[in-house]
Amino acid sequence: MNNSPLDKKLVEDKIAQLRIPDIGKASIREIVALVNLVEEASDFKYIRMEMGVPGLPPAKVGVEAEKDALDRGVSAIYPMVDGIKPLKEESSKFIKNFLNVDVAPAGCIPTTGSMQGTYAAFMAAGNCDKKKDTVLFIDPGFPVQKQQMMVLGQKYETFDVFNYRGDKLKEKLESFLAKGNINSIVYSNPNNPAWICFNDEELKIIGELANKYDVIVMEDLAYFGMDFRTDFSKPGEAPFPPSVAHYTDNYVLFISSSKIFSYAGQRIGIMAISDKLFSRDYPDLQERFKGTTFGSTITLRLLYSLSSGTSHSAQWALAAMFKAANEGEFNFVEGVKAYGERAKEMKRLFLENGFKVVYENDLGVPIADGFYFTIGYPGMTGNELVANLLFYGISAIALDNTGSDEEGIRACVSFVLPHQFGDLEERLKLFNENFSK
Repeated sequence: MNNSPLDKKLVEDKIAQLRIPDIGKASIREIVALVNLVEEASDFKYIRMEMGVPGLPPAKVGVEAEKDALDRGVSAIYPMVDGIKPLKEESSKFIKNFLNVDVAPAGCIPTTGSMQGTYAAFMAAGNCDKKKDTVLFIDPGFPVQKQQMMVLGQKYETFDVFNYRGDKLKEKLESFLAKGNINSIVYSNPNNPAWICFNDEELKIIGELANKYDVIVMEDLAYFGMDFRTDFSKPGEAPFPPSVAHYTDNYVLFISSSKIFSYAGQRIGIMAISDKLFSRDYPDLQERFKGTTFGSTITLRLLYSLSSGTSHSAQWALAAMFKAANEGEFNFVEGVKAYGERAKEMKRLFLENGFKVVYENDLGVPIADGFYFTIGYPGMTGNELVANLLFYGISAIALDNTGSDEEGIRACVSFVLPHQFGDLEERLKLFNENFSK
């Protein structure tokens, strides 16, 4: 690393200061802390790809609505735990307009970001049936959901879906479900980090198996509508993003404001529970939490205990953003297309300097350009690549952090601005000059 643009000892000292035993296996937050320390101790600025944080201004319609709500004094008032009526109604309309799925307003529940939503849903699903004590993750996926399982003390199994797309998915899923211990199936669509997108054929397989084995499907739609290969931006008009909700009633959808509306700082999202699941009685769940239905247990037992509701003013913001989208006044998909443009250019720079895209095709067609992409370097494991890139001023996390069996890193495009592309290209050239030898 003689040609590294960074002081190698500075980086090593900060790794030691944070007591990170293996920097290649570091978590997202550990990488964030390390890069912050290096930047604070020098004038050097990293190309930061480790954190899935929005890099665009928040939706103005949400900001204005929240300011108005604060001016009206809502910050002095506790909201209802299951959400304010306008948000629940606009959420229901949004899901109908942009997914072509009917979910009653009662089942549209605001949460403190999708993170709180998944935490509560994992807690509920894990107690619905004493015989079903394990969650199945279709990976690669969002690393922090595994951390939630650790905090909850719940069991999980996982597999990398890369080699089980299309028809192959059924046999692989059934090999887990047939054991009888799986309570729920979890995945993101589009996928974090591979950016693959399950199609209707695959989602039908998941939905039908969920019906057969009576398991709950948790569909994380954090990047809703962001498969830019198809225009999903017109309310009430086909095409609609594929969803498991067309093939089973055993589902919970998670729609976050963080990426599609760039509203991450206010920690607001929607957990949408199917009408059938919302009203279903589970004797074991009732015994554990002394509630009634699945839906009321989520709201009046779990969310009430976790935070006693979600930010009142942020609920008004999200209601306004959904309303503007529903009425065709706010094209949220157009507003985030910059991520696809950045991904396309960043991929080009990596590929021209000896790297390769790891998850490079999506059922035989090129992977979409979006919020994430995956990249590898010949002869290096993902952990080695993370560690080596840090000395060249580029930060990311290894794919094995996401449950992937492939070697490489996850690259998030949101914090890499176009004016940094020159620095990225220069650092990748130096990296390739050193390691290609």
